[in-house]
Amino acid sequence: MITQPDHVPERLALLPASAADPFITEQLLKAEQVHGGVDLAKVVVPLPEDDARWDVEPIRSLVEDAMFEFRDDRTRADAWLAPRLHATLRLTRREAADRRLWTHIALAVAPDYVAWRHLPPPTAQNGARRIAPERFQGPADRQCFSRLWWAAELFRNGADYEPVQVACGNQDLIHTVLRRDLIDHRPTAQALVRLVRNGKVTTGREINGLSVAITAAGATLVYDVLAPDEPRDLTPLRDWIAEAQTAPPVSRHVLPEGPDEDPVPEASVDALTDYFLELFETAPVRGTKIDS
Repeated sequence: MITQPDHVPERLALLPASAADPFITEQLLKAEQVHGGVDLAKVVVPLPEDDARWDVEPIRSLVEDAMFEFRDDRTRADAWLAPRLHATLRLTRREAADRRLWTHIALAVAPDYVAWRHLPPPTAQNGARRIAPERFQGPADRQCFSRLWWAAELFRNGADYEPVQVACGNQDLIHTVLRRDLIDHRPTAQALVRLVRNGKVTTGREINGLSVAITAAGATLVYDVLAPDEPRDLTPLRDWIAEAQTAPPVSRHVLPEGPDEDPVPEASVDALTDYFLELFETAPVRGTKIDS
């Protein structure tokens, strides 16, 4: 298994796709050899020096702790790391939408974590194990670090990251739902978490079937009407980002707190939870009794 590059930058930067391609080698994808880091540092786009958010050390420390703590079960690292990555790397959604930032983290800061988390386990059938290239440089729902940050952003309930732990503890939920636009409706996200938490929807088949039903129903039913959310006030987010200049490292033992935004209205979550459960029980979900 590879280790971190010999040269790890002190500051985050932006790494364009064309500049990253030469460093995503077959040796890296097989977790056999990592680049040295010096040549990669020559092709990045620097970020402002006066912003504490771009310090690499807090992120490097987090991934090292995750690899140690979850060395016996790598998938459990997602639920631990997602809220802490989000609270450490305090971004606007516009900043988080820039793939160049995530590519830099994956290739320059923590390629060893990408390999540790996403190299397939050995089996009799996969003698030539290989990391999917999109784990280093790919869409938001596939890239190693962006998928965790966006899961935390979309599933947090105001300042509360507990729903993020539930969502990221179910790989099928984040894989299936993150790529659907409806998850940006906060009551929808919280209703889905509640169904998973309560054990009403658990398997990948069930989650995929429910998400298809929700999307289809959304074509004729506006969820904002059935389950209204409060208008978003961006002031708490701006304040939270500004506080990054003096914020201490996130706790490894208790969940951090996100922006001090109002939580999702409970009545809206109740309404959608009941509606989605009804959808799930009546929709043809492959593998259930309804489909037999």
